[in-house]
Amino acid sequence: MKQPLIVLTGPTAAGKTALSIRLAQSVGGEIISADSMQVYRHMDIGSAKVTTQERNGVLHHLIDVLEPWEDFNVTVFQSMAREALSDIYARGHIPIVAGGTGFYIQALLYDIDFKENDPNTDVRSDLEKAAREYGNEYLHQQLAKVDPDAARQIHANNRKRVIRALEFYHLTGQPISKHNQQEREKDSPYRFYYYVLNCDRALLYRRIEERVDQMIASGLVAEVERLREMGCRRGMTSMQGLGYKEILDYLNQQCSLEDAITILKRDTRHFAKRQLTWFKRERNVRWLQLEDFDFQQERVLRHILEEFGREEALAGRKEKEGENSDGTGTNV
Repeated sequence: MKQPLIVLTGPTAAGKTALSIRLAQSVGGEIISADSMQVYRHMDIGSAKVTTQERNGVLHHLIDVLEPWEDFNVTVFQSMAREALSDIYARGHIPIVAGGTGFYIQALLYDIDFKENDPNTDVRSDLEKAAREYGNEYLHQQLAKVDPDAARQIHANNRKRVIRALEFYHLTGQPISKHNQQEREKDSPYRFYYYVLNCDRALLYRRIEERVDQMIASGLVAEVERLREMGCRRGMTSMQGLGYKEILDYLNQQCSLEDAITILKRDTRHFAKRQLTWFKRERNVRWLQLEDFDFQQERVLRHILEEFGREEALAGRKEKEGENSDGTGTNV
């Protein structure tokens, strides 16, 4: 019998955090963060990290577990998330995967094997050298020639993933997009409920701009300055996050603060659009359009709880019938 798992995701600024906490309180759940930045200590404002007070007693996993100079990627997330799942199930609780990194969620739901290669291969070294000499766009064009599907899915500035896709092709002769598609077609080991929170695009963009303004008012510049003093630099995985690389450019006198904020708002809007594109491609997604609930969190929560309770009860009846039919249970 598969174990239940709830996913609550959506584009940035859609309102996932508050709803996920209320959901966890209602079902006796614990939250696993599917966010690529909240995993880092000292990075609170720019990552919109949920505070201890906001958690309201709900146990959260994969938050504040790495230092900013440590690497974090999908395979590290998989390992940490699987360990958290085991602990949560052992306590008899329901895991709620909350966050906006669709790639991480997909990797966990379908137990995808990404076939990580030895990071010291000659192929990777050559690709990294080419990136330094010719730039990200050149490398992305090389990927487009051998794996156009991967090139469409990976942004040219995501150098690490572009290099990994090219390396996979050179080492295996197979496009990584084909391999990942085969992995995505696997059946999930979980009985999952995949919810995507969304709202009108204009409203979402307005929320994003308001969030950025609030981050600046809350001290984002000072937070990035402290990280720089700790030795954090542009090339680190942590400093590639939205809010960090833009403010770091300002601190390094590469642009004005006004320009940095403008770029941050623009890039966050683009990021939200890419998130929605990703979720639309996923299987078995349940969309929660806030307009359909008159923007009332209580109504959204009630809808999830009713659906989850109804389908879990049905799954329980099917399990019991299966036990009785194969002789492992008692027929009455």
